Amino acid sequence: MQRLLNTTTITLLALAFPLAALADLSGKVTLTASQAVSLDTGTTTPTGGDILWNGSSIAPQGGAAVSNLSSSLGAQYFANLTQTALSFLPYSSTPIPLSQLTTNDIFAVHTNGRNYSAVLVTAVSATTITLQFNTFGAAAGGGSGPSISQVLNNYGLIPAGFPNSGISPGTLFIIKGSGLADPTKTAQLQDSTIGLPTTLNGASVKVTSGGVTVTPAFYYAIAAQLALVLPSNTPTGSATVTVTYNGQASAPFTFQVVSTAMGFGAYYGTGSGLGIAVNTSTGALYNYGTAILPGATVLLYGSGLGADSARDSQYVGAAFNINNLAHIYVGGWDATIIYQGASGFPGLNQVNLTIPSNAPLGCNIPITGVTAAGIPTNTITVPISVNGPCTDSAFGITGTQLQNLSGKATVNTGFVGIGQTTSGTQTISEAFASFQSYTGSTYASGGASGSVSLNSCIVSQNLGGSGGSVGTTTPLNPGTVTVTGPTGPPVTLAALPGVSGYLAAQLAAGFIPSTGGAFAFAGTGGNTPTGGNVGNFSMTVSFSNPLLTWTNQSAASTVNRASGLLVQWNGGAITSFVIITGSASSGTAFGSFTCYVPASNSQFQVPGYITSALPAGPGSVSVSNYTNYSTFTAAGLDLGVAAGFIGYDTVSTFN
Repeated sequence: MQRLLNTTTITLLALAFPLAALADLSGKVTLTASQAVSLDTGTTTPTGGDILWNGSSIAPQGGAAVSNLSSSLGAQYFANLTQTALSFLPYSSTPIPLSQLTTNDIFAVHTNGRNYSAVLVTAVSATTITLQFNTFGAAAGGGSGPSISQVLNNYGLIPAGFPNSGISPGTLFIIKGSGLADPTKTAQLQDSTIGLPTTLNGASVKVTSGGVTVTPAFYYAIAAQLALVLPSNTPTGSATVTVTYNGQASAPFTFQVVSTAMGFGAYYGTGSGLGIAVNTSTGALYNYGTAILPGATVLLYGSGLGADSARDSQYVGAAFNINNLAHIYVGGWDATIIYQGASGFPGLNQVNLTIPSNAPLGCNIPITGVTAAGIPTNTITVPISVNGPCTDSAFGITGTQLQNLSGKATVNTGFVGIGQTTSGTQTISEAFASFQSYTGSTYASGGASGSVSLNSCIVSQNLGGSGGSVGTTTPLNPGTVTVTGPTGPPVTLAALPGVSGYLAAQLAAGFIPSTGGAFAFAGTGGNTPTGGNVGNFSMTVSFSNPLLTWTNQSAASTVNRASGLLVQWNGGAITSFVIITGSASSGTAFGSFTCYVPASNSQFQVPGYITSALPAGPGSVSVSNYTNYSTFTAAGLDLGVAAGFIGYDTVSTFN
């Protein structure tokens, strides 16, 4: 076991804090000549504000200052600027001249509220300038004191309202909000070997539960987010937390303290996707290019196993078992847990386990822990292979590709497909195409690569049906895209209003015959919004004869979350795969699962530890047979993928 203070562990600790894209205020504004804007509030004004557009320059106002970065970096770089990066720039009261304010120019502003704002020029004319901005540390409205929006496990990030949410005593947790601490400070991790402080950057925190008030210790404090350790003597039950900064206290925020709620760390700080998994022999991180061998012992980091009073604020290197996980499933197989408990650092837990020798192979094999009471953790994924890089041949992707693409500043992808969905008595057929440019971290964390490997399931949990993401996407233009079926003339896909980079066409009944067939896609190529090219391409998608049929659809009308769901089907090419998805909502909590299964299996049991992570309430289940993903090439694309599907949807209730 690796529980000593070393470089690898320190690096992992730093990786685990999700600090990217934490702008407190984001917006877009068009300024006319002699018009100013406050980047702390987003309001325009004839005078004052932080910056003034006078038709020939951007001039800082009052005590604000500016720093021009570059006229060629563009939207991708802008989206990934953080408060930390902005705080290191040199600022000046000298106006930025019109000659530098071209489209895609990025400049930074140290505002009158002493916050940092990244600003992107999206359009400029003789009379107006359009700016997109992200302000870090701003409390909209100004001077209203600290405000709390969320309390989350630093690693699992599962929102309130889910059956596996909550913060356990001894957990490293985060408070999100605005005005929480000194806006001029950056997220600098405190040294737990000398003890974590209970006040930091002007902020202090009190938690009250069961009539007991405790004081968490800080790892870092910035205006938008605090990271702390919940004391181990905090009673379980409904609790309130209050943040005090600059003599002003926030309104109490309610959250649940539970005995155990483990969250595993994800490499990109998203609570899902590629997990932080360590080779116990070398201390190196596993990745897509260097996958885990079946039977290997790996170390996972996270927090939330339960109370550990010796490490509420002080590093202590000795082992301390916290055996609150009864199972850890790797690709559905029960793994042997060697150790679960303290890592040495306050709030940081580790789990050492042996990867089952019969675990499935692939680039995104899910890992989920489950307590004796059946409560699951968040789900992360790891690459598993018998030889070097991982491979997901059904999806046309290898670990070498994923590793290379995730290291790029941007990843340009294209996806074309054709599908038919039956809901009740209604059947709709559609062809579609999506061409997008991602940041490398977005692609690697699952935003583009998809997925979960065959014979596996993952879970998504978020509020209001909208999930978080790392980085941004920018649409690409593939030109005119057509699809030609076994019968009839070609059909041209059209852009959807308000959905950039996505083309679609509803197809006539019978366009996809019951006997399947081949469908040829062709694209003429076109210019992207930033001037780059997506070249011409062609690709064929083929359906089997007969098409797949979901044979036990009625079983999904009511789903017992603790028991899972058995899905059965007939037809479909034996070399293709089936995607089973389900979703449910309750209040603001929206959860979904996705399972990928070889079509040759003819059935699949969605595990209870997967469905139990969804909230109880109304929802739906779908079963879709996908052709194996095929790749295509085009100038300007790093990866092009094509596929087809036959799907069925049904309304469900999750109990």
